[in-house]
Amino acid sequence: IFPKKSRILKHHGALPYAELPAFIQELRTSNAGLAVRLAFEFLILTGARTSEVLNAPWSEFDTQAGRWTIPGARMKAGVEHRVPLSKRAVEILEEAKRLSDGGPYVFPGRHEGKPLSNMVFLMALRRMKQDDLTAHGFRSSFRDWAAERTNVPRAVCEAALAHSLRDKTEAAYNRTDLFDRRRKLMESWAEFATKKPFISPTA
Repeated sequence: IFPKKSRILKHHGALPYAELPAFIQELRTSNAGLAVRLAFEFLILTGARTSEVLNAPWSEFDTQAGRWTIPGARMKAGVEHRVPLSKRAVEILEEAKRLSDGGPYVFPGRHEGKPLSNMVFLMALRRMKQDDLTAHGFRSSFRDWAAERTNVPRAVCEAALAHSLRDKTEAAYNRTDLFDRRRKLMESWAEFATKKPFISPTA
């Protein structure tokens, strides 16, 4: 008999995409461990979720094909997700390989055979005095950039974030993961995110 309570949406703290190049440059020179810095940049460039990155084993990657295949068991929607890897993302994997402890995880933690803690990105943000941001919020940064700075169709952008289409009719006809179109999008995103920020000579 009581009216349904309206659901209050909580937005993750997100960085305006225009500030991302400066953020990544700062991240690369921060005092976080190298594995953390590599994992965080990789998360940003792939648009992946924290758990998807931190628990990623080497067996999911084909760097020759530039492809990361995450099985449905590790995805929020329970569906396998293929991620096209930009050139910079592959470079990060190659650098991470040199840090490998011989275990299964791409970004190993302090304890042998274990991945990085799920708190590492939060701690890195705190050290950078970016307490208002969250790792998840960088997915929003990507989505805003894609909407405002590209002409890529919405379906491609949503597929890049592994979002399920809410329109059931549209979802029924969408039988492809748009992988090739997403590859171009993610390469453009990486080029934008990792470019050196402009610093005014009068600043």
